Amino acid sequence: MTPVRDAATIIMLRDADTRPAVLMGQRGASVAFMPGKFVFPGGAVDPNDGCIPVPDLSPLDHARLQADSSRAPDCLAAAAIRELWEETGQVLGTAAPWPDPPQGWRGFAATGHRPNGAALQFFFRAVTPVGPPRRFDARFFLADAADLVTDPDDFTGAEDELANLQWVALDRARGFDLPFITQVVLAELAGYIARGGDLPDVPFFRNDDEAHLVSRLGGRSPL
Repeated sequence: MTPVRDAATIIMLRDADTRPAVLMGQRGASVAFMPGKFVFPGGAVDPNDGCIPVPDLSPLDHARLQADSSRAPDCLAAAAIRELWEETGQVLGTAAPWPDPPQGWRGFAATGHRPNGAALQFFFRAVTPVGPPRRFDARFFLADAADLVTDPDDFTGAEDELANLQWVALDRARGFDLPFITQVVLAELAGYIARGGDLPDVPFFRNDDEAHLVSRLGGRSPL
């Protein structure tokens, strides 16, 4: 059976009060996982992500991330911020010296910032279905583009993992080639915006035949 790897994804939301848009890019046509699809920045958790403290996560998100998980919340949050940096060149951080970052974080640290966990909200969780050559247990974090310390339209610092980086208006997103789970997340995001930013719990798509599709993680009070 294909092992399931922990992963983190970040949904960068822009202009939520006017014409909401999210940051997306296109995966290469030759990659093994979701070739050619438009996705949010994200990827597998790296070993050194567990070395990165992200103490400013909210207590509620900390509790929700711990539910039914053996992975530390700080590690997942750090991975989301690192993936955003690597795949788009965007920095979600707070200004602070960082003289001894671990491997994989040195480029981020060179910008003069440490991860800004306060800008993150745990929004969604999904396990990819049985069948593809790789499986991930992905935690989706939501963040506002206003919290970026970089120019949101400048992708010159991005690595080459995603092509066609762009802000996609929610009312245009379904015209793109999206994975099924991305479509589900975008529908949840539209509902979240319509509710004025209310997130009573976090959907968890398990892709488990016994539990079938979805459960909910956490309520309004920390566990």
